[in-house]
Amino acid sequence: MSTEQATIDRRETDYEPGRGVRTGALLMALAGVAFVGYGVVFLARTFFGSGFELGVATLNGVTPADLDAIDPAIMHYINHLHVATAAFIIATGIAVTALAWYGVRSGLLWAWAAAVVTAVVGLAIALPMHYMDLFAHNWATHLGPIYLATIVFVIGAGVAYLGLRSDPQAVDSSEKTSKRA
Repeated sequence: MSTEQATIDRRETDYEPGRGVRTGALLMALAGVAFVGYGVVFLARTFFGSGFELGVATLNGVTPADLDAIDPAIMHYINHLHVATAAFIIATGIAVTALAWYGVRSGLLWAWAAAVVTAVVGLAIALPMHYMDLFAHNWATHLGPIYLATIVFVIGAGVAYLGLRSDPQAVDSSEKTSKRA
């Protein structure tokens, strides 16, 4: 192993994150856990709840029982979509949590970028449809938990980014990791 390689490895394992990086990574990870929680609630409501999402009692006055009476396949299909959606919300939360807790906290800028892109892509695709007034829903219970988690995530990402950029050891470690790959 070259001397340069030994130095890179030691700096990565000896890295002590600054307060901003620690706080930001913690907030990002907590938001990821909240995403997982939202996905679990979404999944549980599919099997044990009303059959619709949080904050959605009916679809323009039509209940799950009404749809089931028309054709049971309709509710089976809706439940199938809810399970798939819940799975991706949970998977996104796990990815964000792991990237923040293990990568961002270790001072890796690429982990910060991956966590931000993961959350932004999921939210950018999922949220706009809620503003098209295609069905009635309670904004507070339907989107409130995700908005709260997103606010925590954005604050954490901002604090972590400022901490990463102000800590030359974090930037050096991140750049040397990418050069090594």
